[in-house]
Amino acid sequence: MPTLRNMGLYEIKIEIPAGSADGIDECLQELETSSWSLLEEHINRRAWLVGIFENEEKAWTEWKELRPRLPIAPAGSPEGRLLADQDWRDSYKAHFKAWRFGRLHWVPIWEKKTFSLPPGEKVLWLDPGLAFGTGNHETTRLCVERLVTWAAEKGTTGRVIDAGCGSGILALSAALLGFRTVTAFDNDPEAVRVSEENAALNNLAGQVRFLTGDLHTGLAGEAADLLLANIQADVLMRFAKELIAGVRPDGALILSGILASERDRVRDVFAAAAPNWRIDSRILGEWSDLALFRLPV
Repeated sequence: MPTLRNMGLYEIKIEIPAGSADGIDECLQELETSSWSLLEEHINRRAWLVGIFENEEKAWTEWKELRPRLPIAPAGSPEGRLLADQDWRDSYKAHFKAWRFGRLHWVPIWEKKTFSLPPGEKVLWLDPGLAFGTGNHETTRLCVERLVTWAAEKGTTGRVIDAGCGSGILALSAALLGFRTVTAFDNDPEAVRVSEENAALNNLAGQVRFLTGDLHTGLAGEAADLLLANIQADVLMRFAKELIAGVRPDGALILSGILASERDRVRDVFAAAAPNWRIDSRILGEWSDLALFRLPV
């Protein structure tokens, strides 16, 4: 996950056919890569695949590995360049916009001086260096909306666990909403470090317990009133038993990272593993979530 400091970052940009972004986005999600992203210009019907890497050598190695896996051939040849710090920040300013749900706002840090927060509402500031965790992607939005709705309906006295925290956006949003017991983990130590940086950016250092761990170690002996898991669908299905065991009676399990075309298959797996739980689902764009509600004892 890129951080705030540009240490010789290198960009590769490849134009892709108009209308092919959804298929390529699915490919990137399946590969669980955060180095690549998509940029679209809807007015002129153009789109690009963009990768940001630590250095030039790694950039071209990653492109060589990704190219044969793409479902659609690029429309142009790849172009590479060394990014200046301003280039890096401006590239994310172009497509990261402030958004809100309920009483919670997610706002770019560069708008801090001009943003007017309504009374009684909360804001999570995000830096462009953390753009892969801004919440602009549908999978994150689906989780965030569930989190905000839970807080409004059930209160904030329960425990929240964010499994696969990425930039920490879900866990930190929970802390802003008033949850006092929030734990988050990721199997990538860099993601944990970035989450802690983002916590400090929002004066939330120490309010979320961030750990390095996977769905075995992170959930071992742990249980939450609200367990959030925005992870690839096949991983969710593989660890259905662990995820279900991580929810307290009268709690909920929120799953995202699921393509709408995969929803029924994922739902069947979890319905079989938790036959008495109530299941709800929503679709946003090409993506879906599943919310599983455990009955009280």
